[in-house]
Amino acid sequence: MRRDFIGVLPSNVTIMTGTPTQSAYESTRAQLRAAPRVWLVTGAAGFIGSNIVQELLELDQTVVGLDNFSTGHQANLDEAVAATADTRGSFRFIEGDIRDLAACQDACAGVDYVLHQAALASVPRSIADPVSSSQVNVDGFLNVLVAARDAAARRVVYASSSSVYGDATTIPQVEHITGQILSPYAATKATNELYASVFERTYGLQTVGLRYFNVFGRRQDPNGAYAAVIPRWVANLLKNAPCEIYGDGETSRDFCYVANAVQANILGATVQRADATAQAYNIACGSETSLNALFGMIRDGLVPFQPSLKDAQPQHEAARQGDIRRSLANISKAGQLLGYQPTHGAAAGLVEALHWYAAQLVPSLYPE
Repeated sequence: MRRDFIGVLPSNVTIMTGTPTQSAYESTRAQLRAAPRVWLVTGAAGFIGSNIVQELLELDQTVVGLDNFSTGHQANLDEAVAATADTRGSFRFIEGDIRDLAACQDACAGVDYVLHQAALASVPRSIADPVSSSQVNVDGFLNVLVAARDAAARRVVYASSSSVYGDATTIPQVEHITGQILSPYAATKATNELYASVFERTYGLQTVGLRYFNVFGRRQDPNGAYAAVIPRWVANLLKNAPCEIYGDGETSRDFCYVANAVQANILGATVQRADATAQAYNIACGSETSLNALFGMIRDGLVPFQPSLKDAQPQHEAARQGDIRRSLANISKAGQLLGYQPTHGAAAGLVEALHWYAAQLVPSLYPE
């Protein structure tokens, strides 16, 4: 089934907060406004995908979205389009599954750039159901590559994952040193990187992989068994439910606000350096936060709105299979080749994200 609609975005609304040092991205944004392109965003109704859609529409681009709503939500698209109703960007949505080659071919027709975000993203989910993870993340990705190749798209930028580092002990993680894969999900993302490099060498389809490190932000779903830790803890704290930490809480992650991931996608699609494609890049902030520290940051950020949370404590459970102990990215390669400079660290991202999460979960606490 296809549903088409046009969305326009306000020129006075910007979803990313920039800094004076973000020259490469600000320059790219100006160039795109001057010469708009046609973009496909797979997984457009998802958390990261809908943020990318909103930014592209803000930049007056023509955007096609593809999603089957298996993990994404119509509300994400509605919010992205409504937030940007006065610009010249246009949006066409196709409800379809990346496991369907015909749907991918329809979506890729006439596009310049493909930003591939659609996936079943969860280590525990992949351990419980490796077949579905492979069908979506590998077979679906192959369909996207074939469709982009046949449509003569300029480039495919795709979501990889920090999980490909497996049990590598090098800290911070650098792109050329990986360890033993620890989960079926990680195996699917490593396979994506192999397929992408093969398609560039064999067919000339340019590809850029983005190894996301724990991306968080507005529109990240707090519900379900595989919800990411930040929205899940926010939801649980606001409902006075337990917040589980698996292990001793000193497990660390490089938490990356969604604005940084959006920037990386657009830079990855438009970078002109000949040596920048057929590569995978760490997309993170280059700093690590323990789960114990993260819990404290979230709790303290919610206390001004719900003072009873000031004494809240996490509930510790046994460590989970497939979890990596430390995750910290070296982001120098993305900086050098893509011009990537994160605009939000974990703390700054949480300031923005906590208000959005709480406004959705307990609107009375956050009046407009």
